[in-house]
Amino acid sequence: MTATAAKVRKGRKFDQVLDGAREVFMRDGFEGASVDDIARAAGVSKATLYSYFPDKRLLFMEVATHQCRRQADKTQHDIDEAQPPQVVLPQIARAFLGFILSDMGQRIFRICVAESDRFPELGRQFYQSGPMVMRAALVGYLDKAIDRGELATDDCNLAADQFAELCKADLWPKLLFGIRETFEEDEIARVIDGAVATFLARYGT
Repeated sequence: MTATAAKVRKGRKFDQVLDGAREVFMRDGFEGASVDDIARAAGVSKATLYSYFPDKRLLFMEVATHQCRRQADKTQHDIDEAQPPQVVLPQIARAFLGFILSDMGQRIFRICVAESDRFPELGRQFYQSGPMVMRAALVGYLDKAIDRGELATDDCNLAADQFAELCKADLWPKLLFGIRETFEEDEIARVIDGAVATFLARYGT
């Protein structure tokens, strides 16, 4: 059991605390969110909140991983794996970018980096709850597309990782280094179209 898992206690008001925390974090951000506001939004006492989450970072990461799991599950549910790559890959790219470019996605990344020395398990917990699920789903889809003769590769894991990196081109570096905070729809569409075209030029049949 990781240190994070050992510190988080489940109970009947656990989901209630998460709902209140999600509301406050999305409204005020991590630094601006106070324990008092979270307890008030959740309808619990501070003592109850601390009994579940003794550290605000743990609470934030629990909210973040829960959101990421929901996003991954929704993406898997919405995608018809019987469709060709030209249809499915843009859907996957949009779901991926929708999360990493979101305010929550940026905050998660920054918390993981800032706390990597003290709490390395935070990053692992987040990766396992969302990105790893999405990656596995993409690898599974690529396998099916290969079986149908639509793609060709003997390394679906590498192909999936390359597609994810193609989707981040131009957008993620500008966001990471504070050059841009938001992007227009046509800018995102440009990167997605380029990622899909480049990927299919390499792996398409």
